[in-house]
Amino acid sequence: MQAEAWTPPPVLLTVDLVVLTLRKGRLCVLLVERAEDPFSGMQALPGGFLNNDREEILDGARRELQEETALDIGRVHLEQLAIYGAVDRDPRDRVVSVAHLAIVPDLPEPVAGTDAKAAAWVPVEEVLSGEIDLAFDHHRIVTDGVERARSRLEFTALATAFCTEPFTIAELQHVYETVWDTELDTRNFYRKVRAATGFVVPDDAGSKSTRGRPAQLYRVGPSSTLAPPLTRPPSSEKPMREGSA
Repeated sequence: MQAEAWTPPPVLLTVDLVVLTLRKGRLCVLLVERAEDPFSGMQALPGGFLNNDREEILDGARRELQEETALDIGRVHLEQLAIYGAVDRDPRDRVVSVAHLAIVPDLPEPVAGTDAKAAAWVPVEEVLSGEIDLAFDHHRIVTDGVERARSRLEFTALATAFCTEPFTIAELQHVYETVWDTELDTRNFYRKVRAATGFVVPDDAGSKSTRGRPAQLYRVGPSSTLAPPLTRPPSSEKPMREGSA
């Protein structure tokens, strides 16, 4: 008797985006209001299904990011965050999401995509605290995305992705303080930044006037990793949720 041919189970693939930026001194995440079921009317991360079976996952993430924000993709830091595939994460079907983290400075007011009623920048603490209820498992994805950004600030040059070049050391310190949600000693921070080889380099423009003496301007340096690292203060460490992908 001939065995029946194996039929693979249907699995749908989506991309979701944790888009972070600094606005008015706060770390914010981009959320959209869903216009369709499931979870119509609820807040969610921007994202959607791949266009077809030939669209690469990273291309799908770039497309969704551009559709949701109208951003210049060339200025965006975009990296894969994690894969989320719990059986019951989407009531429509078995849906696996490849989530991405996106960071860019000076983001404009967001524009709602085709499947969203509205889009807005929301302070991350309102999401992490549970004050805002998100659709699907997007609370978990935001939590993981924020922790990824916080941890990578210690060992990589990711903080510069929040800055518009050229920038001052004070502006870079503001990024660390906002993302880590803590205050840092200015002299100690300046010393650590200068000690991290290739982290930042002086800008040809020189300096800009501040309320005190002129501040030296910098640009992104050639090194993507920090040696030595800028260690996060213990009080600002935010543990990731259990079961993160």
